[in-house]
Amino acid sequence: MAFPKGYEWLGTVGPLPKIISEALALYGTLESPGAADNPVILGWAKEVGKDVAAAYGHDAVPWCGLFAAVVAKRADKPVIAGPLWAANWAKFGTAADHASLGDVLVFQRPGGGHVGFYLAEDESAYHVLGGNQGDKVCISRVAKSRCVAVRRPIWATAQPASVKPYHVAASGALSENEA
Repeated sequence: MAFPKGYEWLGTVGPLPKIISEALALYGTLESPGAADNPVILGWAKEVGKDVAAAYGHDAVPWCGLFAAVVAKRADKPVIAGPLWAANWAKFGTAADHASLGDVLVFQRPGGGHVGFYLAEDESAYHVLGGNQGDKVCISRVAKSRCVAVRRPIWATAQPASVKPYHVAASGALSENEA
């Protein structure tokens, strides 16, 4: 597996949580500009289920929750009710007192919320692998002060040893609005 630039260290931490492997497999997926829609993103809605497909029709609509839902489903984790609403992901898994690789992070933002997966952190920000970050699946730095929930997946077997916090150098601007 190729890792995003600056995150090659992920290949050295041992087996990754399946939720991260599945999310990385979608890295670089882009929203279509203008009135067009990326059929891959629309396909995710169908894959998650008919209720989601009926509610989601255009990739111009925020899709961070849709990304989280398709990743969770592919990783054999339960998809929460109302997955298109980022704030609903605060009900996923179990609450965690600190963020670790593969955790779901829920953020507040102007006009709504945002959800993504923890990869690492620096002193002031989480490095979040998420969808609809700059209209694509990518890694963004999101201020820790915006985080409203840290949720750990429930493991059917022992969680991978790689599920722990990772500290990296701050690089790049902070994301201010993921819509």
